[in-house]
Amino acid sequence: MSFTALDYQYMALAIELAKKGRYTTSPNPNVGCVLVKDGQIVGQGYHQKAGEGHAEVHALAQAKEQALGATAYVTLEPCSHTGRTGPCALALVNAGVIKVIAAMVDPNPAVSGRGLAILEKAGIQTAHGLMQVEAEALNVGFLKRMRNAMPFVQCKLAASLDGKTALANGLSKWITGPLARAQVQDYRAQSCAVLTGADTVLVDNAKMNVRYDELINPPFSLAQLRQPIRVVIDSKHRLTPDLAFFQIESPVIILTTKLDISERWPHFVSHLLVPELNGQVDLSQAMQLLGARGINHIWLEAGHTLAGQMAQQGLVDQFIFYLAPKLIGHSGKSLLQLPVLESMAEVTELSIDDVSMVGVDLKITASYKKSDH
Repeated sequence: MSFTALDYQYMALAIELAKKGRYTTSPNPNVGCVLVKDGQIVGQGYHQKAGEGHAEVHALAQAKEQALGATAYVTLEPCSHTGRTGPCALALVNAGVIKVIAAMVDPNPAVSGRGLAILEKAGIQTAHGLMQVEAEALNVGFLKRMRNAMPFVQCKLAASLDGKTALANGLSKWITGPLARAQVQDYRAQSCAVLTGADTVLVDNAKMNVRYDELINPPFSLAQLRQPIRVVIDSKHRLTPDLAFFQIESPVIILTTKLDISERWPHFVSHLLVPELNGQVDLSQAMQLLGARGINHIWLEAGHTLAGQMAQQGLVDQFIFYLAPKLIGHSGKSLLQLPVLESMAEVTELSIDDVSMVGVDLKITASYKKSDH
């Protein structure tokens, strides 16, 4: 089916609406919906929070009786199953819409295509594929978990221009400027989970939470802030409940190879047993277990050892480098701990997706070249 300029205009609006939910919908996808009748927008909405009404429900509530005979533009195929809310495909049928254009089919293999089938059975004209690339970019984590049963992992790395993350004595505050650090808070806020290692928690006394007062123009109030799940790898049982990390009451998952019941942990802390690999947590298995828990998107913020292992095992989907206009010298700590290579043929090649300035710092977004990953 060919789409008109107006079709693109309405779907672009639906995509912009969907973006409004990116801080709050986890583990659900970001979805927007626009209802149009006789060339006029009669209803619009987006999925705001897991467990609450989907985008179509909000748009229909706004349109009321004007939904009869309308066309729905939705960024994801209307759902066909009953979860905490009813199926949106049936809601559209009952409202009397005559046409539904979806940007993309639901990637969940258990329901893919069923929503559109319900609509077609009811005599509603359907189409999909309009602005699919843009719609998929909204939900890279949800898509990866549905297709590969693993979360989408972004690895944040901050360094001097000569690739050093800290002085030889371990001091690293602050390499990057305040705007870069504020942007990191924003990335944390959009993620389902923040992943780090025991070393970072112990050495830096890190809390790894979202600090609301450091966000730049957040589109939500402090009361609406959804803290991501804080996931920490502790193979050697070095963490204790008295650390600053555990003084913030928000969900924590400790990944370990053996349960430690000698400590009294806060109620918001859970332990997840992961198979062992070379005396440590099997990182690939850990990603699968986190995916099974509905975690779509992980923000990896860790030291060079864990970051290096995740990169080496191909578990990072996207790297975000913040490079500060500073020089530390050869004695500083390296960005990633990777194995010694013998030839240039072994070097991992990345594709640079984006380059920008964030305050005084250079930001480079990169991902694996298709042939290397």
